[in-house]
Amino acid sequence: MSTQTTTSAGAVSLAARGGARPRYADNKPAWLFLAPFVLFFALFLVVPTIYMAISSFFNTSIAKSGLGSFAGFANYQEMLTKREFWDDMWHTLQFTLYTVPPLVVLAFVFAVLANRVRRGQWFFRLAFFVPFILPSATISLIWVFIYAPGNGLFAQIQTWLGNAAPTPVLADPKTAMVGVAIATLWWTIGFNFILYLAGLQDIPRELYEAAAIDGTTPWQQIRYITIPLLSRTTSLIIVLQIIASLKIFDQVYLMTSGGPGTSTQTAIGLITNTAFTDFRSGAASAAAVLLFIVILAIAAIRQLIERNQERTA
Repeated sequence: MSTQTTTSAGAVSLAARGGARPRYADNKPAWLFLAPFVLFFALFLVVPTIYMAISSFFNTSIAKSGLGSFAGFANYQEMLTKREFWDDMWHTLQFTLYTVPPLVVLAFVFAVLANRVRRGQWFFRLAFFVPFILPSATISLIWVFIYAPGNGLFAQIQTWLGNAAPTPVLADPKTAMVGVAIATLWWTIGFNFILYLAGLQDIPRELYEAAAIDGTTPWQQIRYITIPLLSRTTSLIIVLQIIASLKIFDQVYLMTSGGPGTSTQTAIGLITNTAFTDFRSGAASAAAVLLFIVILAIAAIRQLIERNQERTA
C-alpha cells in the first residue's frame, strides 16, 4: 500500500512537473490570440515608455527631430528645484486627499445599504454606474453649469439660503479644487460601488444569519464580518483610486484650465504644458518619470501590504 502510494505520488509529481513545463506547441493557439494585444502593448506602451525615459536625459523638443543634445540629469535637477513643479505636485496631492477617502467610504456605505435592499437593487446599480460611463467632457460641462456664478444651481441654492453674493466655486482659488473634486466624486463613485457590491455578494449569508442568532447588532456584523472580508477589495480600491487621482487631468483642463491662476494646475498639466506649449519634451519626460516613480512606489507598497495580509491570514 505504501509502495503504491509512493509510486502514485511520484507519478503525480512527475506529471505535475511535466505539466508545469511550458510547451510551445500546446500554447501556440493562445500565443496567436494574444499576439495582437502584445504587439499593441509593445508599440503604444513599452516603446513610448522607454523613449520617455531616454529623452529625459536629452534636450529633446517636439519642434526638432531627434533626441537633441545630451543633458544628463539637468532636466531632473531643473524639475526638482522648480517651484512650479512642487506647487503642481501639491495640487495633485490636494486633489488626491479630497477624493480618495470619500470615494472609498461612501462607495462602501452605499454598497452595504444597496445590498440590504431586497427589491429594486438593479435601480441603484444603474443610478450609481451611469455617470461613470459618461465621457469626462459631459461631466465637466454639467458641473460647469451647476457652478455657474450667475444662474447655476449652486448659486441659486446659496441665494435661497440668503447669501446675496454666492461664492463662484470655480473662480475662487480656495474652492476651485474642491469643486473639481466634488464633480469627480459624483462621476467615479459608481465604479467603486460596483466593486464593493460584487464583494458583498460573495460573502455567505450564513455568516450573517449565524451572527444574528448569536445576538449581534447590524453594526457588529459590519465591523466583524463585512469589513474584514472586504479588506482585499478595499486595498485594491484605495490603490486604484490613488493612482487615478495622481493622474488627474481631464476634469481640471475642461473645468478650470488649471486656474484661477495656477491654483488647480496638476502634475499632468505641468507635463503637458512643458511638452506642448514650451516644446521641451525632454524636460516634460523628466517630470513624467518622477511622477511614474511615485505611482510605482504606491503600487509596490500595496503589493507588500497584500502579501503581509496573506501571511497573517
